[in-house]
Amino acid sequence: MFNWLGQNLEGLRCLDVFAGSGSLGFEAASRQAETVVLIERDKKAFANLEANLKALQSSKVDGRVEILCRDGLAFLRSQAGQSWDLVFLDPPFDDKAALESSVREAARVCSSGPRGAIYIEAPASADSLVIESWLTDWQCAKQMTAGQVKAFLFHPRRD
Repeated sequence: MFNWLGQNLEGLRCLDVFAGSGSLGFEAASRQAETVVLIERDKKAFANLEANLKALQSSKVDGRVEILCRDGLAFLRSQAGQSWDLVFLDPPFDDKAALESSVREAARVCSSGPRGAIYIEAPASADSLVIESWLTDWQCAKQMTAGQVKAFLFHPRRD
């Protein structure tokens, strides 16, 4: 996925909404993102994120990383429009409502600037056209299916 985004995320404000293991957010921080916020509501996963951050801090991480134990969708809804440059979404696969709501909210909070992007992971069975319909001002730049996961990268539409 980071091959899609490029190696340098310098200066970007990144939001990993359903952080889980934190791999997306931590990788963004290692690629010089200015700010990375990881949101995870599961207390055990949150504790693991904190432990992983402590381990990573023994090596150089250029950006600021913050981990919050909160509901990802509620956090998205509380953000100002276009306040993030890159949003990662990997909601629970069994929660279709969370997928739709988080995608729509990500489109609202993600920058429409030239480096704005939304990365989405959904079940392989997800209908690509439906997901694209939730992002009317965005275009799908990349899409792939690997096993049980369908991944998308959206950029602001430049018509």
